[in-house]
Amino acid sequence: MRQELLSLPKTLADDVARNLVMVAKLLDEDPEQAYGYSRVALRLASRVAAVREAAGFASYGVAKYAEALAEFRAARRMTGSSDLWPVMADCERGMGRPERALAMAGEPEVQKLDRAGQVEMRLVAAGARRDMGQTEAAVVTLQSSELASSAIHPWTARLRYAYADALLAVERTDEAREWFAKALEADQGGTTDASDRLAELDGVEFVDALEDDGDPAGAGQEPTAADADHAGRTAADDVAGDAADATSDAVSDEAGDQVADDAVEDAADGVVDDAVDGSVADEAADEPVSGAADGGAEAGAADDADAAAGEAADGPVADAGEQGAGDGAADGSAAPAAGDEQVAPADREGERGRPDAG
Repeated sequence: MRQELLSLPKTLADDVARNLVMVAKLLDEDPEQAYGYSRVALRLASRVAAVREAAGFASYGVAKYAEALAEFRAARRMTGSSDLWPVMADCERGMGRPERALAMAGEPEVQKLDRAGQVEMRLVAAGARRDMGQTEAAVVTLQSSELASSAIHPWTARLRYAYADALLAVERTDEAREWFAKALEADQGGTTDASDRLAELDGVEFVDALEDDGDPAGAGQEPTAADADHAGRTAADDVAGDAADATSDAVSDEAGDQVADDAVEDAADGVVDDAVDGSVADEAADEPVSGAADGGAEAGAADDADAAAGEAADGPVADAGEQGAGDGAADGSAAPAAGDEQVAPADREGERGRPDAG
């Protein structure tokens, strides 16, 4: 095609190429629009074989078989190729001339076709047989080495499908089901409706969820008493469920508050216990100090007893004894005082070391 377009002026070649691209793009999605683009390309470059071929396929897509056949014949004259022979024969079928199509199947041009082209010609010939009411002959026409092959080719699904359909036409239902299944296995691109035909044979019915008007099935019908009762029970269950959830949340909140209060009380008790334990420890620390003070007092009493004994022994020397007694008394009274002065710093030290209970 590129070489053919190079024979045109560049601007014209670009315009033709854009139209041919749109034909190829829309041929399956929107055949009518593809046909319109092909007409534009045909007006721009009617002497280009690729344009005539594209115009032929666009016409074939919208069932304009006479136009398609004319374009295919023109393209074949320009190129001398026999590749379009099967589709030309199918145009004869489309025009209501199956015998012409069947005659073309026996022409020498068929032998020039590649394997894919020969399979296409066999499909056209079988269709022509069925058009003529020769259903058994159509089954025989499709039987070939390509049909028996287990290999998958682009044309395998269509060949198996056509054979299954021909078997069904002669009421060989079991065999037809088998070949529809084989066609489905080979139909990787979804080019046939083998799955639907297989389901139909199995008695499977597909029901659309939506009605033709787009409304769900059953929409617009009046609710029955059973429906109203069911709706009421559902609403009551929902209300009861909401109430139960609210009660559960309240209980959970109250339980959480109680746990928090218990935690605070436990923490406060722990602080008080620690303070009490500190006070007891301080009192225990103060006890040795008190014992030391008591020991000083006992030492002073012993000194007083010794002084009294001295007075009894030194009776004749009264003045000296009194002086000694006075000194002894002075010494005896001073010892406890000194002891008290030694205890006082220990008490103050204990007070400074004692933890504050508050």
